[in-house]
Amino acid sequence: MAGPLQGVRIIELAGIGPGPFAAMMLADMGAEVIRVERAQAVPAAPPERPAWDVLQRGRRNLALDLKNPDAVEAVLTLVENADALLEGFRPGVMERLGLGPAVCLARNPRLVFGRMTGWGQEGPYASAAGHDINYISLAGALAHFGRQGEPPTPPLNMVGDFGGGGMLLAYGVVCALLEAQRSGQGQVVDAAMVDGSAVLMTMFWAMRSIGLFDETRRGENLLDTGAHFYDVYRCKDEGYVSIGSIEPQFYAELLRLTGLDGAPEFAPQMDRASWPALKARLKQVFLTRTRDEWCELMEGTDVCFAPVLTMSEAAEHPHNVERQTFVEVAGVAQPAPAPRFSRTVPEIGSPPAHPGQHTREVLLDWGLEEARVDHLLESGAAR
Repeated sequence: MAGPLQGVRIIELAGIGPGPFAAMMLADMGAEVIRVERAQAVPAAPPERPAWDVLQRGRRNLALDLKNPDAVEAVLTLVENADALLEGFRPGVMERLGLGPAVCLARNPRLVFGRMTGWGQEGPYASAAGHDINYISLAGALAHFGRQGEPPTPPLNMVGDFGGGGMLLAYGVVCALLEAQRSGQGQVVDAAMVDGSAVLMTMFWAMRSIGLFDETRRGENLLDTGAHFYDVYRCKDEGYVSIGSIEPQFYAELLRLTGLDGAPEFAPQMDRASWPALKARLKQVFLTRTRDEWCELMEGTDVCFAPVLTMSEAAEHPHNVERQTFVEVAGVAQPAPAPRFSRTVPEIGSPPAHPGQHTREVLLDWGLEEARVDHLLESGAAR
């Protein structure tokens, strides 16, 4: 495989959401990631098509029964040959399995032990169940998504699970791997979605401190749909366009292309008291043309403009087509690896594997003797 992380070996203990996303990011960058699945998840017969979840792309899959001591010992043997391990269980589960950080680092002192949770390894909420919507709530993020007079609107599960969760875990693991190259010592990376979501709000904490963001007035601030020049607008054909004309020169271009450059009420751009009335006026203007007509007028200008596209539309847009932002692997459309590198170019190594698809070959490749692998498979400790 290509990619800047070529040669790095990572064990992923199967989970959902942010953990697999972090593993995908690392695999996309060239790391050899093996996913350890529950033995019970192995299908009765080999499926004809690759697994559907593209978050699991680019890595081989083995299945182990972690309630079996032989399987636990097999994982510890894998740990001896790994650079990092990723897990997303609730606090204490790995320790009860006999695979906690102390045990793993005793077997491999250079190991980076990445932990993905919602609430973190300690704190009053640490042992409670939760999902993205809960983590971004406690982080002080969700309260600020939404329009004036409406309840907070969850932004899918991108902020907690992926931006503040999986992405921060991948970043933390790479940071710890770099440090281990200097020190020769591994460490635990505690990636909590509540922490990561809070970090993503850093700019708004800064803006709040100088009065540029009023946390009590959702949907009335500069970047939360309060401003008439930073919002989405419905078009004549029920499509939508996005406008982000913050800087004065971009705002002037917006007014010119909408025919409002002669309207004196639009001149004081940052007069917040006038924003609602100006937005109402812009809503009427954007309803006079279809989305494609606005694209023809504004694409390529300095308005700070883009059509609001669905996933299917995004995959077909000429800009994304030229950049190959989306690719097809085994007949399934999906985003390409990002970011891009000029020399060590990332690539998707393989489509998602089924549970247990590579159990025998991975165990052998990672240093287990053939007789031991045979015993694991025959006893049901591995499948």
